[in-house]
Amino acid sequence: MELELHSLTQILKSCNNNHQAKQLHALFLKKGLLFSAVTIGNCFLQLYSRCDNMASAQNLFDEMPNRNNFSWNTMIEDHAKSGHLDKSLELFGSVPHRDEFSWNVIISGFIKAGELNIARKLFDDMPCKDGVAWSKMIHGYAKNGFPEASIRLFKEMNLHYRDSFVLASVIGACTHLGALQYGKQVHSHMLINGVEFDSVLVSSLINFYGKCGDLNSAGKVLGKMKKLDDFSLSALISGYANSGKMSEAERIFNMKIDPCVVLWNTMISGYISNNEKMEALGYFNKMQRNGVGGDSSTLASVLGACNSLDFVKQLHSHALKVGLVADIITASALLDAYLKKESFDSACQLFSQLQVYDTILLNSMITVYSKCGRIEDAKEIFRTIPNKSLISWNSILVGLSQNSRPMEALDIFFQMNRLNVPLDKFSLSTVISTCASISSLELGEQVFARAIIIGLEKIHVISSSLIDLYCKCGCVEQGRKIFNEMSKLDGISWNSMLMGYAVNGYGEKALALFEEMRDAHVGPTNITFMGVLSACDHCGLVEEGRKWFKAMKLDYNVAPGIEHFSCMVDLFARNGCLSEAINVIEQMPFEADASMWSSVLRGCVAHGDGILGKQVAEQIIKLDPVNSGAYVQLSNIFATSGDWEKSSFVRKLMREKKVKRIPGCSWADG
Repeated sequence: MELELHSLTQILKSCNNNHQAKQLHALFLKKGLLFSAVTIGNCFLQLYSRCDNMASAQNLFDEMPNRNNFSWNTMIEDHAKSGHLDKSLELFGSVPHRDEFSWNVIISGFIKAGELNIARKLFDDMPCKDGVAWSKMIHGYAKNGFPEASIRLFKEMNLHYRDSFVLASVIGACTHLGALQYGKQVHSHMLINGVEFDSVLVSSLINFYGKCGDLNSAGKVLGKMKKLDDFSLSALISGYANSGKMSEAERIFNMKIDPCVVLWNTMISGYISNNEKMEALGYFNKMQRNGVGGDSSTLASVLGACNSLDFVKQLHSHALKVGLVADIITASALLDAYLKKESFDSACQLFSQLQVYDTILLNSMITVYSKCGRIEDAKEIFRTIPNKSLISWNSILVGLSQNSRPMEALDIFFQMNRLNVPLDKFSLSTVISTCASISSLELGEQVFARAIIIGLEKIHVISSSLIDLYCKCGCVEQGRKIFNEMSKLDGISWNSMLMGYAVNGYGEKALALFEEMRDAHVGPTNITFMGVLSACDHCGLVEEGRKWFKAMKLDYNVAPGIEHFSCMVDLFARNGCLSEAINVIEQMPFEADASMWSSVLRGCVAHGDGILGKQVAEQIIKLDPVNSGAYVQLSNIFATSGDWEKSSFVRKLMREKKVKRIPGCSWADG
């Protein structure tokens, strides 16, 4: 009997699937062995835990006539691991005799779930705290972003504490806070108490000193090591890189005869963070020549140094060759690189080939689809994200706003409010800009009131959006008041105010503001010049417009877009410079659309050039056969010149082609 029990117990310990577990359960029950010893019941509890079958484990636990602390602790731990924290806490409260393991299991479960307040209350209630409990609580605070609490708790400990794991956590907390002096005290405590310095603790210290700018101390820690390990060297290289001392970083790198991929990656990212992209690419090439296979972190770093789309595609091919494209980090970095290079087709093609996604990657695809006008696809991606981050919400919010879907963007914002999604400066500035696009001053001011409540009203991007709102709603002086109250002006702020003046017909004020902007040494962008040229257009300042249009490319290296050419065509046409308007159209690197030709046609009509007007009207009709304005203007040109027959023919042609005049309308009609 004992031999049979021993054999069955061995089988029980090696079992790892539910089907076998149930068969063994039935066999032990049939032979009357199941509850013959508490250890057998415990083995079954562990078996069901290994098979993720908590329901069977709980049923067995409830049926066990005898239980020991191991039984209770197994169930407490397994429920905590399965996310059933309430059940775990309920069992913990029912334990007849709690031991230190019981306390540590329940505290650890709540720490892993991020429920630090409950974990701390349990920790405080623990009658006799051992080193494990202190370690878990201190590390839990540090890992979950509460470095101050981590350090405070460490101060309450016995100063002779020597566990390297918790000491590394405390040093990490000091690094996060930049607490150089306290970190030095902890380091001194280690030396006085003879703490054994393993690679994790040493690299934590070097990283701490490096990020706090005390590179001399970081070097001393490294110098006392008997054997140089890669993690410690990497930490010191990062420290020098963060201080801009890449020559020193290279010296440390060269201390290793056969550097591993981690050290290569640290050097590459160090050069990139110091904006020395060519050196970073040089290290990547050297790494390949030395036969060191890069990983996803290598490719992610190198992609950040790519200046051309061709090189991004080369790295994409390399990732395919070495089998890294399916890696989430690599795929996300490639998508981001294609997005920055505005190669949306390549990004979409890459995405279609992926099998695994995470929230970060899907957020990037929302932006990609939004940028290339595939807003329905962006909405579908957003719907499929199971755990939406704030970036997910902001990405679809921006996408809808940029794709002229203001009401849908506002609906997303209302959903965020209903679900208590935390708002940041990007959420609020986007919604204010959306309100500006539909001239909804009241709603825009309500959103700004929310920004005031949160404490973000002084953020530049929100103030700039508010300027845009007031200007698009015709409240230009209110916009200027916000502009004047801003503590620090950036390019976005200047552009918002300048465009506000321009679109509201205050051309001279816009140009005066542009002079102020130049005096403040703020570099103009394509948006700035759009405002300047619009101002010249509204004021009829042909020479001024001509001057700044030329200066864009020559003096400021800003390539004119089609909107700048369109503005110049309108400026020349309005002021009778019709041949110059035609020259701009013929020489620009874009195809003129019906709207641009319509500007010339209006100029022809206003300045009585019937011959050119006929040619232009015919060109518009060729580009846009249902453009009623072109037909009407052409008919009027013929009528003005006394050719009533042709005028009548044009109107007859309109009727035959069923081209209808678009009636004028006013917001007041609504």
